[in-house]
Amino acid sequence: MSSSVQTQPQVHIPSESHTEASLLSRPEGCTYQVTYEITTQTLYVEGHQERLEWLVVDDNSTLMLQWSQRSAPPLPALLAAIEGAFAFHPGAVALRLQLPTVLHPTLCANGIAVKDSHGKLWAYAELFWQLPTLWLTSPSISPYPQQPILENGKRHPRRPPRPSGTVYQRHIAWLNATLSFRVLDLELDLERFNRWMNDPVVAHFWEEQGDLQQHRERLESTLQNPSVVPLIGCIDGEPFGYFETYWAKEDRIGAYYDASDFDRGWHVLIGEAAFRGRPYVAAWMPSISHYLFLDDCRTQRLVIEPRVDNAKMLHNLAQCGYAHVKAFDFPHKRAMLGMQLREHFFNERSWVPLPPHPGSAPRPDPRFTL
Repeated sequence: MSSSVQTQPQVHIPSESHTEASLLSRPEGCTYQVTYEITTQTLYVEGHQERLEWLVVDDNSTLMLQWSQRSAPPLPALLAAIEGAFAFHPGAVALRLQLPTVLHPTLCANGIAVKDSHGKLWAYAELFWQLPTLWLTSPSISPYPQQPILENGKRHPRRPPRPSGTVYQRHIAWLNATLSFRVLDLELDLERFNRWMNDPVVAHFWEEQGDLQQHRERLESTLQNPSVVPLIGCIDGEPFGYFETYWAKEDRIGAYYDASDFDRGWHVLIGEAAFRGRPYVAAWMPSISHYLFLDDCRTQRLVIEPRVDNAKMLHNLAQCGYAHVKAFDFPHKRAMLGMQLREHFFNERSWVPLPPHPGSAPRPDPRFTL
């Protein structure tokens, strides 16, 4: 990872006088503008030629999302409203739902909501952020079936075919922009990858400088490896970095700890200097973790192995919930094994990192700013 901050971007953090916040939500392939009027506690969900209105009641003990009409709202619009309520009240671990009873069975069957012993309906942030249809562009209906195979002397599950195009997108409030990951396209991204690898900041950690042909061969080899999915990170469609995600059991790291069948790992380089710095780290680092957990519900652990002297990367990983498990020696470097648990990521709401990373505007939760 490139750890030098060459350009410090300006981040818009609304003041306490701001009375409105907004985000883009994309449940089930639909796009909604979600706007929250703080003074009236009214939430508006706009999209597909409709504008739906909700009331968000926050009495400092219970957060409630109320739907006042008799007819049930469309499910994608409801998902957008729940995402908005959690996003604008990130300290909330649960959201009470007042909805027509006709929706209750569907919501409970899909983990969107849970009924308590009194029959009240609740959405839990820990469950809700594990729903792939809000952030994955083509989520699988169920996990890829398991078949153990032996490959290069390693026994592991057969992996699903590599996806194509954009796989993940998420609105980042403090950037007022959409972060996305798309699968690397060799012809589209080769020159960019070559330029990034020859950047002195990147080369210091990756040590893979070379000409265009060398990097073509390198990427061709990567694309032929079924256990690796190379991604390009983008902000509002503009590429800024390379993320190499992999199944840990087939990777070299699998020999250095007790790798499980569905552990995932990743490498990263930030190639564009304008996208280096804390506001962007706070966006992409939790998002790559979120994507990998959503991609397969059986993934319980994420691993990473930065160089042990990459102090900024180790600090950022700790801020985003990665434990520093141990230092160990690869043939080419001394590395630190970083590990993120699924339970920790979702229980601690790690999609917004802890301070001193930037957040969005002032809000009730003292850990962050909304």
